[in-house]
Amino acid sequence: MKKKHILIVDDHPFIIQGYKNGITRYKPTEYEYTFLEAKDCKSAYEIITDPETPTFDIAFLDISMPTYEEKGLFSGEDLAKLLNECMPDCKIILLTMYTELLKIKNIIDTINPKGLVIKNDLTFDELLFGFDKVINNETYYSQSIQKMMDQDLLEAIEIDLFDKQILFHISKGTKTNDIAQYVPISIEAIEKRKMNLKKLLNIKDESDIELVKEAKNRGLLF
Repeated sequence: MKKKHILIVDDHPFIIQGYKNGITRYKPTEYEYTFLEAKDCKSAYEIITDPETPTFDIAFLDISMPTYEEKGLFSGEDLAKLLNECMPDCKIILLTMYTELLKIKNIIDTINPKGLVIKNDLTFDELLFGFDKVINNETYYSQSIQKMMDQDLLEAIEIDLFDKQILFHISKGTKTNDIAQYVPISIEAIEKRKMNLKKLLNIKDESDIELVKEAKNRGLLF
């Protein structure tokens, strides 16, 4: 069996127990789990910096918890930075009650955790789903965070009038060569704009069907 060392830091003992109950049900015939627990920044610091502590495979860190001002640790974010220094291979899952987009983006930019979870999203099934993603070296954002990131990406996409006209005529089945009759730019420029739109919307399909579908999904075409 593969051994996995897990750190859980949360100031609510029943939440720690809930994580442990969930994790131990993930492929129990394949993995053997050992847990270390901390209730605040101070106890977490002592565990992480103890030379006798085994290297953690995964760490669950609550962002809001009692501080350890003497060491400049004020949150789970600070503990994540400490873990990145002491155990760079440890996969970090941050848990938070924050729902502000700027705060979430800052966490992703500064910590880049393997997992980021809004606590209100967390159910037993969601815990196992997220754990499966992270243990297999994939990134996991809980549902609310994914919606925020998708909305932010949508709002960041800007296209001009020519792009909108091109999308409109494509959606009506107009061939590229004929679009030039309605949009006052060259056929070469139209083709280039189509390629840019597909790149912008992450469309791999060479046909225009997926382009139109995704443009509608993103609110760029009605």
